[in-house]
This record gives sequence, structure tokens and C-alpha cells, in this order.
Amino acid sequence: MVWCSSVWFRKYENFIDNLRLFTRGGSGGMGYPRLGGEGGKGGDVWVVAHKKMALKQLKDKYPQKWFVAGEGANSRVNALKGSRGKDCEIPVPVGISVTDENGKIIEELNKEKDRILVAEGGLGGKLLTNFLPLKGQKRVIHLDLKLIADIGLVGFPNAGKSSLLSQVSHAKPAIADYAFTTLKPELGKIVYNDFRQISVADLPGLIEGAHITKEWAANSSSI
Repeated sequence: MVWCSSVWFRKYENFIDNLRLFTRGGSGGMGYPRLGGEGGKGGDVWVVAHKKMALKQLKDKYPQKWFVAGEGANSRVNALKGSRGKDCEIPVPVGISVTDENGKIIEELNKEKDRILVAEGGLGGKLLTNFLPLKGQKRVIHLDLKLIADIGLVGFPNAGKSSLLSQVSHAKPAIADYAFTTLKPELGKIVYNDFRQISVADLPGLIEGAHITKEWAANSSSI
């Protein structure tokens, strides 16, 4: 089997392997200047891995793709220390790469209950902030599902691997008449009439010195 990291948004029938989400930590609560009370901290936003979860389920359940944690409670006479805001948890499948808006990997969640903080809640109002609360962190994240291919197409350059993948699946790999057109693994999904699915990975040509030729091919194709 071959591990392939999902890069582009692709949807094959009911299958989704990439989502873009907006997250925001909760705002802190107001302080109480007269008695020196502190507002509660805003809740945090976490991404948590679950075995029985799919990105399609997440998208269907939260179509707005907007996740905001709870606000911290204000300080009061009978509760000078405001209570903390409720955390927000985003359930995702195991095998997720969490990246920021610039494509930088924040964390990978590879086991059940793995979790990562993606948006921190704001601090509650206190003496240092003139008893004014701080807003929670805003962050756009991308969820990329790492996939295991059922079949890997391996062979010499220009043997027709990409052409075969384009005919048997929904994938649209680059096809050209020069060597090493495929520079990264390309994943396609075959969907049968009985709804069974198998994934096929088109792998770059595997021969000695391929990394040198691939670099030349990439530069040539961009000219």
C-alpha cells in the first residue's frame, strides 16, 4: 500500500478529502474594576481525531464550516473570578494533516483522540488590561486527509500510468510527451455500480537518477 497526502480539494461521489474551516477562540469576560475581579478566559478551539468520522460527515453537519468557542463569563460581585468559556471541538478522521492558510503544517493527527489547539480563547479582563477582555484568536485552517491507496501504478517514465489512471478514475493527472510528467503521487478513485470504491495511486517513474531528471522536467515544463 502507498501513502499519499491529499493536496487539492477533490470529491468523488460522496468522498471528500479536503476542507477549509474558519475557527475563532471565545472572547474573554469583562473584569470588575471596583473589586479587582477578573473575567473568565474565552474557550479554545481544538481539532480532535475520531476513528468513526469522515470529512463528508463534518461538512454535512456543519455546512457553514464556522467554529467558534464560548465566551468567558464576566466578573460579578458574587463571582469575582469569571468562569471559563466552553471549548469547541472539531471532530475529524484519523490521518488528518492540519495546515494554516499559507499551507504550513500545524500538526498531523494519526491516532484516535489526538488533538491540536487551532484557535486560543482571549484572556479575561484584569488589572493589566484595564479590566477589558481580549478577543479570541481567529484562524483559517485546512484539513487534508492522508489516504492509503489500494493500488499503486509503478513503471518506467511514459509507460502510460497517468493515461490509465485518467481513464479508469475521476482523476485528471498531467499527461505529456516528455519524461517525468508526474512529479508527485496522483490519487484517483474508481467507483463501481454497486458503490464499492478502490483508490489508485499514479507514482512518478522509478528509475535510478529520477530525482535529477524530475527537477529538470519541472523546470522545463514551467518555461
